[in-house]
Amino acid sequence: MADVARLALAAVLAVLLMTAPARAEVVGHSVQGRAITATRRGAPAAPVRVLVVGSIHGDEVAGHAVIGRLRRAALPAGVQLWLVRTVNPDGVARGTRQNARGVDLNRNFPRRWRGGGRPFDTYYPGRSASSERETGALRALVRRVHPDITVYYHQHMRLVNLSGADRALVRDYARRVGLPARTLPAYHGTATSWQNHAFPATSAFVVELPAGPLSAASARRHAGALLAIAAGRASAAAAAARRPHVVWRRIPFGRDRQAQMRDYARRHYGLDHVRLIDPRVIVEHVTVTSTFAPAWSTFASDARDPELHELPGTCAHFIVDGDGTIYQLVSLRWMCRHTVGLNWTAFGIEHVGLSDGALMGDRRQLDASLALTRWLMDRYAIERRNVIGHNESLSSPYHRERVARLRHQTHGDMKPATMRRYRRLLAAR
Repeated sequence: MADVARLALAAVLAVLLMTAPARAEVVGHSVQGRAITATRRGAPAAPVRVLVVGSIHGDEVAGHAVIGRLRRAALPAGVQLWLVRTVNPDGVARGTRQNARGVDLNRNFPRRWRGGGRPFDTYYPGRSASSERETGALRALVRRVHPDITVYYHQHMRLVNLSGADRALVRDYARRVGLPARTLPAYHGTATSWQNHAFPATSAFVVELPAGPLSAASARRHAGALLAIAAGRASAAAAAARRPHVVWRRIPFGRDRQAQMRDYARRHYGLDHVRLIDPRVIVEHVTVTSTFAPAWSTFASDARDPELHELPGTCAHFIVDGDGTIYQLVSLRWMCRHTVGLNWTAFGIEHVGLSDGALMGDRRQLDASLALTRWLMDRYAIERRNVIGHNESLSSPYHRERVARLRHQTHGDMKPATMRRYRRLLAAR
C-alpha cells in the first residue's frame, strides 16, 4: 500500500506541475513607461522552454487571443511557457505598427540592422541597432530564458515563415494550423534573425495570422499546435536521455548517392527529395550473414543489388551485432533503401544473423535492438503497431509504390509471428 500511495502522490505532483499557476513579472518598460510583462507557466525545471510573443507591431494584435488560450491550457509534461502579450504596449495603445518614438521594433534588432528613413515611416529601424527600450527588454528576456522554441505572431500574410528556423518544426506547426510554410525575404534587423543567429541551437519563427480578429476556434488551433510541437520537443529531449550507446560506422552517402536516392524517390514515391522528413515506421531486418563485416560491406558498396538491379545500393540506418553493439551507418535525416514501398518514411534496423530465431534467442542482441527501437519510437513519436518486420511491409498503411511490378514485393525476414512477440517485448518497458 505504501508503494501505491507513493505512486499516487507522484501522479498528483506531476499534474500540479503540468498545470502550475501562472506567474507574471515585469521584464521591462516601453518608451512611455508601460510595463512589458512575461507570464511563466509550468515547472521551472521543465527542460523545454517556449517563448510566445503575441505582438511586436501595435496594429497586429490577433496573436493576443493565442496568448489568452495558452494562459489557461493544460501543459504537456516537461514544458514551460513564457508568454508575452505584447512587446509594444505603446503601439497597441496608439494602434500603430511602431512604438511611441515611431520605430518599427522588428527592424531594430542588431542582426543585419540597416538605418534610414524617418520616425513613423512603415519600417523605420530607429537611430541605431537596439536603440529602443522595448528591444532591450526582449533581448534580455531571451538571454535569460534561452527558449528552445520562440513564436512571434504577426499579421496579415496567412503563412508560417521558414526562414532561419528548424524547418521540420515549422512545417509541423503549419500543417497543424492549416497555413502554408513559406520562406520570406531576409529582412534587416528582425527579432527572429537576431535570435536564430545568437542562439543557433534554438528555433524562432514567425506566424503570420490572417487580417482581423482571430476566432476562438483559430486561437484554440494555434495554441494546440504550439503545445503539440513543444510536447514533441520535450519527448525528443526525454528520448535523447534514454539513447542507447551507438557506434558510428558510416557508409559512403555523399552527393552521388544522395542524388541516386532522390531519383529513386521520384520513381517509386513521386517525391522530389532525399530527406526522411516525417518518419512513421521502423522496419526490423535480418542480415542473413553470420558477422557484421559482410553486411556493412554490402551496404557501403553502393552497387546495384542482385535482386532489383537498382541504384542506390541497399542500406540500413543501423546494424545490431550479435554481441549487442549498435552500429549507425547513415544519418537519420536521409532516406535509406531497405524496404520496398516504405523507404520514404521508415528507419531500417538490420540484425546480424541467419534467421529471426537467431535474434530472438540472443539476449544481448535482442535487448540492444529493443532499446534502439524504443528510443526511435520515443524520439519520433512512432507507434508500436508501426514497428514491423520486413515480411510485414505490404500490410503497413504507409506502404506506397508507383512501380507496378514491385507493389507486392517483400522479403521473408522478421515474419508476423516473430514480430508479435517482439512488439510484446517492446511494450514491457
